Amino acid sequence: MTRKLMPDVVHDQDPVTLGPAASVQDACRQMRERSVGAVLVTDPGGRLLGIFTGRDAVARVLAEGRDAGKTALSDVMTRDPATMPPGMNAIEALRLMQDGGFRHVPIVEGNRVVGIVSRRDFRGMEQARLDEETGLWERI
Repeated sequence: MTRKLMPDVVHDQDPVTLGPAASVQDACRQMRERSVGAVLVTDPGGRLLGIFTGRDAVARVLAEGRDAGKTALSDVMTRDPATMPPGMNAIEALRLMQDGGFRHVPIVEGNRVVGIVSRRDFRGMEQARLDEETGLWERI
C-alpha cells in the first residue's frame, strides 16, 4: 500500500518561506537553523514564486563569486518550480523528483504554499518501490 500525502499533514507543515528581496545569506541562515535544504520564495499572499536550495547556493552564488549578503533570492532562485497538490501519494512525489532531477517539491493548494516534501522524507517501501519500477523500465 502506498502512503498518501494527506492534506491535514501537509497543512501542519511550516516550510521556510522568504520574500524575493531576502538575501541569500538570510536564506542560508534559515536553512541552517531549521535543518532544511530549501527555502520557498513567496509573495506576501503566500503564492509561490520560486525555490532556493543548497544546490542553488553552490552553483549560482558561490561558484559565480556573488556576495551572499547582497544577492537577492529573486536573482538566483529557480523560478516556477514543479509543484504537487497535497493529495498525491508518496510514489508519485518520488517519481516527480526523480524525473525532474530535484530533491524538493513544494506542495501547493490553489495558489498558496501549504508545505514541501523532500526526497529524504521518503524511506523504506516508497524508495524501494521506485527503485524497483526504475529497474523494470531500464530492462525493457
